[in-house]
Order: sequence, then structure tokens, then C-alpha cells
Amino acid sequence: MKLYGYWRSSTSYRLRIALGLKGLEYEQVAINLLDGEQRSAEYRRLNPYGGVPALEIDGRIYAQSMAILEWLDESFPDRPLLPRDVEDRFASRELAMAIATELHAPLNLPVLKYLKHDLGHGQEDIDAWYRHWIARTFEGVEARLAERGAGDFLFDAPGLFECVLVPQLYNARRFSCDLGAYPHLTRIEAACREHPAFIAAHPDRQPDKR
Repeated sequence: MKLYGYWRSSTSYRLRIALGLKGLEYEQVAINLLDGEQRSAEYRRLNPYGGVPALEIDGRIYAQSMAILEWLDESFPDRPLLPRDVEDRFASRELAMAIATELHAPLNLPVLKYLKHDLGHGQEDIDAWYRHWIARTFEGVEARLAERGAGDFLFDAPGLFECVLVPQLYNARRFSCDLGAYPHLTRIEAACREHPAFIAAHPDRQPDKR
């Protein structure tokens, strides 16, 4: 099993967490996003989307992190990422998808580069852009968590939601987002920080960190 990713990519980060939670061993292949390696002809032959992560198993390439997470849970059902109850499964998917679909698109590296290099925005404007979209989605996720009450994780153990949440909080801090209004989000994050799968997946621990 090979994971093509980048140390600070939130989508690669979420997949590293999931693989760790499931106890699956894998080889990392670094794709340097800053150098544009994801756009090379060689890499696009593996992943025509030209992004990370991609997961290679037995010669087959799987792309798109959220689809991979669901596939992993179906293909390796031990240590499930989704709970058994159908309503709980929906709750996990709802919160994970809110972050993955509402935040990844406007905040990923190509968009931020376009804002800076093509539209001429300064870093202060870009940081404001980032904080705006973080707050817009985090407010809704926090409200949902408040409805459920306190707990170390969304359910009894970390799963799909935590795989998506923790990398986004990591990125939010990189852009100096004020997280004081999200005590439920940061409480879950604090519990995740003590878990071996999250510790091993942290960007600072990756071999391609620069």
C-alpha cells in the first residue's frame, strides 16, 4: 500500500489518520505541491485529478480523500470509521462533509495562489478570506456538537469526523484563526492529540516536511 501525499496537505493528513486508526501499514511517496509535482505528466498518469492524496493498492490507484475514507471503511471493516447506527452514521457524515465540502474548495492551495498571483491580493487579504470561510462553517459544526453535549469524540472513538476535523484545525491555526468560539471542536481536537494515530499522522512528523 502506497500513499502519495504532501506533509502539510489537509487531505493527505486526514488519510494518514484514517490509516493509523485502522492499523494499516503503508509506504509514503512524497508529492511536493509547492514544486508542482502533482501536475507532472508522470503523476497525472497515476492520478488524473492532479492532486493529493492518492492511494495505491495492488496496482490500483484510488483518488479523492473522502471517497477513499469510505472505501477504506468498506474494504477494511475492522476498527470502523463510521458507527453502526444509521442515524449516527449520518451525523458523522454530515459534520465531516460540512468541513470537507464547504472549506476545502475555497481554502486549498491553488485557490490561495490564484488570489495572490493572479488577482493580486496581499497576504492580509488572503488571511481574511481564510478566516471568513473557517468561521462560516465552524459555527454550524460547533452548533451541532453543542446539541450533542460533551464527550472526548463525536462518538465513543475517533472516526470519520475526527479524521477531517483535526487537519482543518491545524490549517486554521496556520492562518491565525480565532478558535475561542468553538469549545466543542477544540475539546475533541485535544482528545485526538493524545491518540497514537493522530500523533503519528501530524505534519511535523512526516518524512517530507520542509
